[in-house]
Amino acid sequence: MEVFWNGLIIAVKLLLSGDKTVIEISLLTLKVSGTATLIAVLIGVPAGFFLALTSFPGRNFVVSIVNFGMGLPPVVVGLVVWVLLSRYGPLGLLGVLYTPTAMIMAQGIIASPIVTGFTLAAFQQLHPKLRLQILSLGASRLQLLWLMAREARLGLLAAVMAGFGGAVSEVGASTMVGGNLVGSTRVLTTATVLAVGRGETDLAMALSIILLLLAFAVTVALTVAQQRGRCP
Repeated sequence: MEVFWNGLIIAVKLLLSGDKTVIEISLLTLKVSGTATLIAVLIGVPAGFFLALTSFPGRNFVVSIVNFGMGLPPVVVGLVVWVLLSRYGPLGLLGVLYTPTAMIMAQGIIASPIVTGFTLAAFQQLHPKLRLQILSLGASRLQLLWLMAREARLGLLAAVMAGFGGAVSEVGASTMVGGNLVGSTRVLTTATVLAVGRGETDLAMALSIILLLLAFAVTVALTVAQQRGRCP
């Protein structure tokens, strides 16, 4: 318990003093994970919508792949992205290895199946006749997606929260493709691991608390939007 209280005190001091390094790391964490979540939403919501409302041969297999991807080991994702972006990899010419861009790519891959799976479940919970009713009114495919998304917005916001949680908590892939470079690719998760490796347990606890506060703040904002007008 002493480590926890010491970490809490250090976290409060760092936040109240506006520590430059901690602020930079926190903002980079929010930027990388937020961008990765946005990419996951842009991929996962249409994909989940398609899988929920379309029947085709092999659909169950594709859904199985999505469900499998929701628990994909981050270190495997990091290795694959590293191979792709390495100097002799197929995407090596981009020169983005050990940059925030590489971290966004890795976290986006991790978050996309999560958003897709939650979106699929959200759309499948809607009444089956709702789609036919919307189409009977002459709605286009895009209008159908928008109207059904409004009906499934509670589940879709849950998908966003889950996707962000998967991205912001990731450490293995971020370290592998980002390198944990100070002032460039160091985020709260990788900084915490580094502090533990150096034996700075109190600082590691402080960084963990700040990470939890950041994730909680984003979750609260999304929850407020999700539950607006839904309180009994």
